[in-house]
Amino acid sequence: MGQKIRPTGFRVGIMEDWRSRWYASKHEFSDLLVEDFKIRKFIKGKYSYAGIPKIEIERTRDAVTVFLSTARPGIIIGRKGAEVDRLKDELQELTGRRIEVKIVEVTRPEIDAQLISEDIAEQLQKRSSFRRTMKRALEQTMDGGARGVKIQLSGRLGGSEMSRTEGANLGSIPLSTLRAKIDYGFAEAKTAQGHIGIKVWVNQGDYLKTEGGTDGHDAQAGQVPKKPKRPRKR
Repeated sequence: MGQKIRPTGFRVGIMEDWRSRWYASKHEFSDLLVEDFKIRKFIKGKYSYAGIPKIEIERTRDAVTVFLSTARPGIIIGRKGAEVDRLKDELQELTGRRIEVKIVEVTRPEIDAQLISEDIAEQLQKRSSFRRTMKRALEQTMDGGARGVKIQLSGRLGGSEMSRTEGANLGSIPLSTLRAKIDYGFAEAKTAQGHIGIKVWVNQGDYLKTEGGTDGHDAQAGQVPKKPKRPRKR
């Protein structure tokens, strides 16, 4: 199972929180879902260079709050917050709703799977060797404090006629262990020969030992201790 499913989706509701947090009736649900997609697509397109691994959206009756995780908060905030205000206005024009933007800084970008995959994609687009790029990414991630990392590239690697899949890994990646904090990232390198898909898995340690692992602690607390077995009567 662990080989076939996206690790974040596997853990949502158990160890991971939802990326979109709101409730809607059947009539509104599809429109709000498309709206979420448009918000994410707009922000990723506008600030592709700002290192944005995750965009979370919360909705109340009268406002939409966008939590923007970024490795370079200064680019999005701008001088005296001018860039954030501009982004807020553009999103309000796009959705027709009141928008609030909150910036969340990514403290350890070197072990963030989405940022690693986007960095590899950028290097492949500059025509660097895919094997050298993979090896460098593996070493940098392990040096950053990850317990394990796995990278998989698929497509016309090295400009070959037939597409293929190449992979490399270092350390341990227990994909089916829910306690393990496995971060997953996907990006596409748009090369002249075609698109190359990049998947990255990073083992960031244990949910119960990492900071901010409140969901993990709740899940652990939910384990009911087993009662001692009664001695059998003879």
